[in-house]
Amino acid sequence: MPPDGKQQFNVYLPPALVRRVKHAAVDAGESLSLFVEQALTAHLSRLEEDDRP
Repeated sequence: MPPDGKQQFNVYLPPALVRRVKHAAVDAGESLSLFVEQALTAHLSRLEEDDRP
């Protein structure tokens, strides 16, 4: 694993979604990796909150 503790993985997404995500990352002034990491973290947090009684 790289020293920063990050690991690459591939996912297959519709081209239009990839374009939207890339543009959103640029608009936010963030790297694509950081943008996707934040989006996935936020989504998983919401799912965990929904599972709480």
